[in-house]
Amino acid sequence: MKKFKLLLIGILLTTSFSMFAQQTVKGVVKEKATGEPLPGVSVVVKGTTRGSQTDFNGNFTIEKVKTGDVLVFRYLGFADKEVSIGTNFNITVELDESAEQLDEIVVVGYGTTTVKDATGSVESITAKDFTKGNIVTPENLLSGRVAGVNITTDGAPGAGSQIRIRGGSSLDASNDPLIVIDGLPMAGSAGGSRGVLASINPNDIESFSVLKDASATAIYGSRGANGVIIITTKKGRSEYSLDYDFQMGFGEVRNRINVFDGDAFRTLAPQKFPSLAGLLGTANTNWQDEIYQKSVSTQHNLTARGQIFGVIPTRLSIGISSIEGNLLTSNFDRATFSVSMNPSFLDNHLKINLNYNRAFEDNRFADKGQIGAALRYDPTQPVRDSSSPFGGFYQHYTRDANGIIISQGTRNPVAALLQNSDLSNVFRQYGNLKIDYNFHFLPELTATVNAGFDKTSADGTRVNSLNSPASYTDLFIGNDSAYTNEVSNESLDTYLNYVNTFGKLKTDVMAGYSYQTFNGSGTDTGNKRNVNGAVPTTRDDTPVVLIGFLARANLTFNEKYLLTLNYRRDGSSKFGPENRWGNFGGAALAWRMSDEDFLKDSKVISELKLRASYGVNGQQDIDGSDLYLDRYRFGNTDSQYIIGGNPILSTIPGGRSFLRWEKTATVELGVDYGLFDNRITGSVNAFQKNSTDLLSKAPVADGSNFTNRIFQNIGEMKVNGLEFTVNADVIKQEDFNWNASFNATYIDRKIEKLALGQDITKGGISGGTGNFIQLHSEGFAPNSFYVYKQLYNTAGKPIEGAFADLNGDGIINTQDKYLKEDPFADVTFGFQSSIDYKNFDLAFNLRASIGNYLYNNVNSSSAQYDLIQDNAVLGNIPTTVLNTDFQRTSDVILSDIYLENASFLRMDNITLGYTFDRPIKKFASNSIRIWAGMQNVFTITNYSGLDPELANDGIDNNIYPRPRTILVGANIKF
Repeated sequence: MKKFKLLLIGILLTTSFSMFAQQTVKGVVKEKATGEPLPGVSVVVKGTTRGSQTDFNGNFTIEKVKTGDVLVFRYLGFADKEVSIGTNFNITVELDESAEQLDEIVVVGYGTTTVKDATGSVESITAKDFTKGNIVTPENLLSGRVAGVNITTDGAPGAGSQIRIRGGSSLDASNDPLIVIDGLPMAGSAGGSRGVLASINPNDIESFSVLKDASATAIYGSRGANGVIIITTKKGRSEYSLDYDFQMGFGEVRNRINVFDGDAFRTLAPQKFPSLAGLLGTANTNWQDEIYQKSVSTQHNLTARGQIFGVIPTRLSIGISSIEGNLLTSNFDRATFSVSMNPSFLDNHLKINLNYNRAFEDNRFADKGQIGAALRYDPTQPVRDSSSPFGGFYQHYTRDANGIIISQGTRNPVAALLQNSDLSNVFRQYGNLKIDYNFHFLPELTATVNAGFDKTSADGTRVNSLNSPASYTDLFIGNDSAYTNEVSNESLDTYLNYVNTFGKLKTDVMAGYSYQTFNGSGTDTGNKRNVNGAVPTTRDDTPVVLIGFLARANLTFNEKYLLTLNYRRDGSSKFGPENRWGNFGGAALAWRMSDEDFLKDSKVISELKLRASYGVNGQQDIDGSDLYLDRYRFGNTDSQYIIGGNPILSTIPGGRSFLRWEKTATVELGVDYGLFDNRITGSVNAFQKNSTDLLSKAPVADGSNFTNRIFQNIGEMKVNGLEFTVNADVIKQEDFNWNASFNATYIDRKIEKLALGQDITKGGISGGTGNFIQLHSEGFAPNSFYVYKQLYNTAGKPIEGAFADLNGDGIINTQDKYLKEDPFADVTFGFQSSIDYKNFDLAFNLRASIGNYLYNNVNSSSAQYDLIQDNAVLGNIPTTVLNTDFQRTSDVILSDIYLENASFLRMDNITLGYTFDRPIKKFASNSIRIWAGMQNVFTITNYSGLDPELANDGIDNNIYPRPRTILVGANIKF
């Protein structure tokens, strides 16, 4: 018995020692749904900084682990998992995919990170956060969602958008952000297409990453000065699924410019022009009602996912959209096909991602100029006249001495639309092949090659009917022409990425090479009906080549202190040899304060990270493909210039090897926060951008070139800004969830310096000849309005042609004009809310803009009594003339009375849906969601025009208005 007791005590002691002894834990981490190993999974002993990460085969090793310790496993896109260590020190862990964790993924240039580890100003928007509604082009999924990002789209079907990140950094060079899809920087759109993103199906997009500060965008060097939007498309998966999405929209333009109706015009016109009273008709036609139509649009998307051949995760998608415009004849049809394959080989050491997309656009463009014609056309005349020589459409006309018909005044806008055919067919294909190889002998090192292409071909025709009013003018009988356009780009990126941990220091180092070339060509037959003969032209652009050498290092010490360094050396063929290369880079520091001892147990502050960054980007995106060289196009004998006996039709003037990179330096301070176990999260950013060597089209001496304006490096500009974002899970319960997000942005843009202090006129306007309404001027925002100060009588009514003598010299001339306001908002806001109650879901989106001004060119060019006489006939005018009683356009067109505050609050959309879970019981997983909604719900503004939100830098003239659209749809998943 004594020996037995001793043996028992020995066993217990041995067991006890083994329980408390430190062991080496080994294991493998796999994806639960597929059983595939997961590389790069973070494995940390809970409560310590000791940890590791899985290799390319999902294997990990952690030393000095004892029984009772808890290992925490974290991986992007998967739910965190905790595993307690018992007596088994060789374990297998399976992670579940989690849509909620996708929020943490941030795709940055040439890699990924997490919100937690990001050092720059980067925001990620995933599918569950996308703006809902009648989304035809992908950029509108972001509308109102990201602080500092403004997206403006007019009402044309499939229309492209103006995207501005932090107000832009340039004067006349491009202010558009760089768009990158699956690592491929996109080319511009071809003539005949509605925009660079028009052929991309929003249903194929998984997420957006918006890179805003220079430290985040510096890895793109010469192309990141105006921010970067990285689009990640949906990929194949191992599990099988089939989704069908359908929506139908019914749109109508509700707003109108107030003009005189037929009865009021019959009273007004004889008072102002008695001699023309005999031209009045008996009809009462609302021409705006006649040119607009109610629209019906449909979108279908079918998506299949699963493995083919048992080893290749694949996604196939087909999308068909038919979008009818609300302006007569306007239409946009699109068919898209995409395939994505992402297999892995060699025990997951070799991973391949293949993406290929095809898109077909059929467009019919409506002439937006007829919106202005509808305001002007005589409301006392009918739309149709059976005796008319213009295809049965009424038109003012007369005959000359030879009996030839001559149309008079403004054309019948309905006839102008219906008798004009402006068609285009666009074929676009783009894609990329990305190969990642993780070296067997050095698993910390991965080599990546990403090759991509983007090619768009378009052909179109423009034809006026022979009995169109445009066909009866002197020497020019309408239009019958055809054109082709093609743009393409090809890219190749290669880089090495090394990731390793040395004690408390985690390193992630990348270095690589980037090459991209752009090509363009086109033909135009000229007008085949021109009595002097068609003048065909052929365009074959000189290729533009961009080359970059890049490097980045991410260093993390003790999981709390983060440093990012970027460097890129870029070369552009747009500049001469002496200025071709530019050096760009950035640095960012971050401190995760919430992991410090004095905060890590806080019940209020769950996340707190301080950020500081500085970086320099470049800009070379200006018109013309070989600007430092002279280039000429030959024309016919009517050409203005004759050189060496050869007629020159046009020229892209060169000899400007002095052109150099525009550079933008950005400094930023930021705070990322999370409160109450991250029920409330957000960020605050303060930044300043300084652009130098601004590229702008500035005047040159007469006779020194074929044009009086060429691109020059002429000045400096400063942009100051503040951004605030908050996201809140207001209610988070099993059957009831309410999430709300709010963002606000303040932007102040100011030109600091121009060459020789000279102002640059901008903003050509309708009405009169050669009038400009804006200036680039030192000390003011770009495109500030340049106007006369209107004088008023004692009754508060404006005095026609009376302006303030601001310089006091007793003479009213251009020296008395002054700069007042600018088109860009001082502050913008976005608010989104989504509510889920059991199977119901409700979401809406609001946006506001404060301090943006518009020049109302509709009123300034039309609201004067003199314009009742439209050449030899009568023309309508806006009823706002009753507020001014102005007689002549030339006397008042530059008055500040037409400058209006266009601040607004807009509800973009609201949707309500209901989801049926497993309506088909024999399938393990299926659902049907039915929904209804409204797009462009309301706009609150004091602006008198059709829409206070424009994308043309502040001049309101002939805009295509946004319709209000009623939407219904269904999402079916198997």
